[in-house]
Amino acid sequence: MIRAYSIADVRAAEDEVRAALDEGELMQRAALGLGQVAWARLTEGDRVVVLAGSGDNGGDALYAAAHLAEAGTNVVAVLVGSRTHEAGLRTAEAEGVIALEWRGGEPSDEVTTALSEADLVIDGIVGIGATPGLSEHLVGLNELIAADAYLLAVDLPSGLDPAGLVSAPSLFADETVTFSLLKPCHLLPAGELACGQLTVVDIGVPEPDSPAVVRYEAADVDRRWPVPTAYDDKYSRGVLGLVTGSETYPGAAVLGAVAAVTVGVGMLRYVGPGNATDLVLAAAPEVVPGPGRVQAWALGSGWDGRGGAPGLVDEIFESDLPVLLDAGALELIDEPRSGPTLLTPHAGELSRLAERLGCSQKSGVEAAQQVADLLDATVLLKGAVTVIVPPRSSGRPVITQADGSPWLATAGSGDVLAGIVGALLAGGLPVDEAAAAGVLVHGTTARDVGAGGPVRSVDVAHRCGETVRRLLQA
Repeated sequence: MIRAYSIADVRAAEDEVRAALDEGELMQRAALGLGQVAWARLTEGDRVVVLAGSGDNGGDALYAAAHLAEAGTNVVAVLVGSRTHEAGLRTAEAEGVIALEWRGGEPSDEVTTALSEADLVIDGIVGIGATPGLSEHLVGLNELIAADAYLLAVDLPSGLDPAGLVSAPSLFADETVTFSLLKPCHLLPAGELACGQLTVVDIGVPEPDSPAVVRYEAADVDRRWPVPTAYDDKYSRGVLGLVTGSETYPGAAVLGAVAAVTVGVGMLRYVGPGNATDLVLAAAPEVVPGPGRVQAWALGSGWDGRGGAPGLVDEIFESDLPVLLDAGALELIDEPRSGPTLLTPHAGELSRLAERLGCSQKSGVEAAQQVADLLDATVLLKGAVTVIVPPRSSGRPVITQADGSPWLATAGSGDVLAGIVGALLAGGLPVDEAAAAGVLVHGTTARDVGAGGPVRSVDVAHRCGETVRRLLQA
């Protein structure tokens, strides 16, 4: 499992280690690690530009510049902050680094030339103490850097919100080097895509007790997947009730049903209109039509109105069973249920839900958190980086997954995901674990099926069992 920690916890952990070391030792560890990563990205004759800001990240970058210059690299340091880490600058200049100033206004010809001719640029402008966005004179910096230059960010690309919540103008890195601990911006949607490849350099800072954000890996799915034993039967393995599809959109029912049976649900009961039921049984004859005893429900995909069972929906909402609410079913919830609840909106659905509930935030992770808290539910916000947000009262971390590809943004994708996650809820997994494992299997299957190209949702539904088998055998 990949773990990221709140900025406050990172600072506290660093301060505790720093207090036990000689002054400047922690920075020297970071600078050496940064310099080693930068050196590994260089070829003979490459030119390096270091962008050095006012704080510790500027010091890290300047000391790294000194290491690179000492090894024979051509290095220019561009000082862009209101202040400069003086000890770092002296060390860099002593090794032959050329220092240029650009503290405001338009850059000099020397600065623009250095940036346009750079092979590698080290972004040490700001770090985890910064506010989102770039200083006014740096807003156009991305355009000044050579298109083929390799941009290496120190801790985070400058301009990102360290907490990963606010989208703001920033640099876009090919690689981000961070030290010992990941920060929320490395895993959350507002920052991850700008970070590029993520490299963690160990500088001896231990992990705090509780992560703020986590990400599941294959081994985490392997440990959690409900694998049957010789003592199980179809009922003990988990029965999922699926109330999806409509006369207008019967395909949603087929996609969710096929996905659920393919990943190994013990039994699937389907409740929906006649044409959808016929199509579901044709695609998956093992499905049992009609209501009955279940361990979890998934409803809402492909609804027009309340689907084919309006009376049953009221009974489901009032039950204590785990319930997944997708698409049309999201319009029905306005207060907490007594049972575990998972909401699976895309961005537009989340915005409408947050508006209806009177949330102050209408989009992104902050809106998902407010909805989760108000409804005492877990919110799975679908996207290129999918975010799973439990209510704060649970004490559980936010989970993010980025396992798929942009080709997964296609009709029916959410219907398949609902079937996979619903099967895991029926198998007894806690809501957030079922959501994370389901998203990983869904995205991994789509990536494998598409092989870098278009993906059909029905193919993901039919192939997700292969992904599960591979994960369990790894």
